[in-house]
Amino acid sequence: MRQPVLIVDDKHDMLKLLERLINKELGLEVITADNGGSALEVIKAGGAGVVLADMRMPGMGGLELLAGIKRLKESVIVIMMTAYGTIDNAVEALKLGAYDFITKPFDEERLLHTMRRALEYSALLKKNMDLERRIKDREALERFIGRSAPVQGLIETIRMVAKTDVTVLMTGETGTGKDLAARTMHALSARAERPFITVNCPAIPENILESELFGYRKGAFTGAAVNKDGLFQFANGGTILLDEIGDISPVLQAKLLRVLQEKEVKPLGDNKTYKVDVRIIASTNQDLEEKIASGQFREDLYYRLNVVSIHTPSLREIQEDIPLIANHFLSRFCAEFGVPRKSFSEDAVRMLASRRWHGNVRQLQNDIKRVVIFSKGEMIEAQDFNREGISPCPDEDASAISGMDYRDARRSVLEKFNKHYLACLLRGADGNVSLAAKKAGVERQSLQHLIRKYGIRPAGFRKDANKI
Repeated sequence: MRQPVLIVDDKHDMLKLLERLINKELGLEVITADNGGSALEVIKAGGAGVVLADMRMPGMGGLELLAGIKRLKESVIVIMMTAYGTIDNAVEALKLGAYDFITKPFDEERLLHTMRRALEYSALLKKNMDLERRIKDREALERFIGRSAPVQGLIETIRMVAKTDVTVLMTGETGTGKDLAARTMHALSARAERPFITVNCPAIPENILESELFGYRKGAFTGAAVNKDGLFQFANGGTILLDEIGDISPVLQAKLLRVLQEKEVKPLGDNKTYKVDVRIIASTNQDLEEKIASGQFREDLYYRLNVVSIHTPSLREIQEDIPLIANHFLSRFCAEFGVPRKSFSEDAVRMLASRRWHGNVRQLQNDIKRVVIFSKGEMIEAQDFNREGISPCPDEDASAISGMDYRDARRSVLEKFNKHYLACLLRGADGNVSLAAKKAGVERQSLQHLIRKYGIRPAGFRKDANKI
C-alpha cells in the first residue's frame, strides 16, 4: 500500500488544484499543508513518502523545508516547484536532496510524469530499504550465540520488544551480555538511525552524573562556564542505556522518575524544562526488590522501569552452549590476531563446559583471547588455560598475593599480565606499534601509553633487533 502524497503550498487554491489532479489521475490519497512547520509534523508522523513543495512560502521556505525533511527521513522523495524558477534554485534544491524541480505555471502532463517516476523510485527505495533492514536485523540477532532454550527465548523477546518503545529493565549477572542485548534492541527498533548512548552509572561520581544526564546552564556551579545539554538531550529520538541503575542516588532516582513520567528534563541552573523523546533501557546485576525493601531504591521508579523485564542468562544456565560460544571466540581472535586457525581438543572443550565462569561470557571471551595469544600449537589443550599469563591466578602466584589486600593483589596480577601480553603482542607484530594496536583492537595512543607505563621498548621485538 502506497503512502499518501504530501503537497505543501501557502496558496489554498493551488493546494486544491493539485489535490484534485493527483487524486483523480494517480488515484492517491493526498495530504495538504500550507506551511513548512505543518509539513514537518506530517513527516515526523510517517504520513508521506513523496512530497510536492513550493519553493517560496512565508516563514519556512522550500529549501529550508527540504533540508528539514531530509534530516528527519532521508528516504522521503521531494519535488520542488516555484514560479521563480532559476538554474541557481534548481541546483541548490538538487544539492539538498530534491528528486526533481518543476516551474510554475506547470504542464499537467509533465507534473504527472514526474510524480509517477517519483512514486516508482519511492517504491524501489522502500523495497531495497526493507531488504537491507531484514539483513541488518538478522546480523544483529546473530551476535547471540547459542541453541539453548534460554538463548532462543532471549532472542525472541528482544525481537518482539525492539519494535515497541516500552521501557525495559535488563537483569543478569556481570558479563552476560546486557549491553549487547540493549544495543540489539536499539538496532532493531525504529530509532536505529538515532543515537544510542550508554551511561555507566557507578563509574561517574554522583555530583558529575547529574549534570551529565540532565545538562546545566552557565553559572549553575563553579566551573560551569557555558551551557551544556545533557545526555538525555543528546539521545533525543534514540535510546539511552542506564547501566547498573541500582547504584544511582535517591536524588537522581527522583529526577529520573520525572523523565519517565513527564518525558522532560530540567538542566541544573535552568528554570525551564525541555521535552525529550528517548527510549530508556536500564540494566542491573543487583536485586532491586531487595534494595526497595532496604529503602535504597524507589519503588515507584522500579515499576516505571520494569515495564518489560529481560533476563540475560549466565553460562551456568546455558552450559550446553559453551562449546559453540568458545569456538566462536576462537575463530574471531585467531582472525583478529593474524594467527593460524586453532582448535580445541576434546579435553579442552570438556574443561570449558564444566568450569565455573563467575564472569560469564566476558570471562570466557578474555580467557580465550589470552590462550590464542599464548598457546603455541594449533591444538589448544585444557592445560593451556592454566599456563602463566593465561590463568587469572596461577598456582605459583597464589602464595605471593594471598597476603595482599584486594587492590594490591589486583594491581600485581594485572601488571604481570599486561607486561606479558604487550611482549607477546609486539613480538607478533615485529615491534610495529600501529600493527600491534590494530591486533589488540585499541587506539595506537592507548597502546603507546601502556608501553611507556611498563617501560617496554618496541624496537627490542623486531626480528632484526639483534642483528649487527
